Amino acid sequence: MNQALRLGQLIAMVIWVGGLIFFAFVLAPTAFSVLPTVSLAGSIVGAALRELHVLGLICGALFLAVTGVMFSQAPMKVRGRYEMEFLLAGVMVLATAYLQWNVLPAMEVDRGRANGDISSVSVDHPARVHFDRLHKRSERVEGFVLLCGLGVVFLMSRELGGTENKAA
Repeated sequence: MNQALRLGQLIAMVIWVGGLIFFAFVLAPTAFSVLPTVSLAGSIVGAALRELHVLGLICGALFLAVTGVMFSQAPMKVRGRYEMEFLLAGVMVLATAYLQWNVLPAMEVDRGRANGDISSVSVDHPARVHFDRLHKRSERVEGFVLLCGLGVVFLMSRELGGTENKAA
């Protein structure tokens, strides 16, 4: 059962981290380079990001639940590895929820204040200034979430690679 739980844990995290990587390095740059307007690209990227957040929150909840079960079944001497994974994944979930329910809605308000096209207003327009600040924050927080996810994958790979005690 422990192997099945660990596999579920790994799949949940890899789906989330893979989605973040695909979004940041494939989808967003491609949308902005191929689509005819920045507004259209932004609409597609924003919608995709909202869906990625939902996927991340589901994967994160699954990961946290499975990690909690594994922690409760593990001998005391190996519980530390689950604690760090749980902590990192918990931070990922909280950061993703913050972006989904605070930052992205505020960016949509700014887009509305710019008549739906933030790139059509001057760079000193209040909506644009606020949008750009939120966009920068979003990029930083998403990058942090990705780094935390890679940290979790690294911790899991150490166990799978045999460099940690396998007493669990």
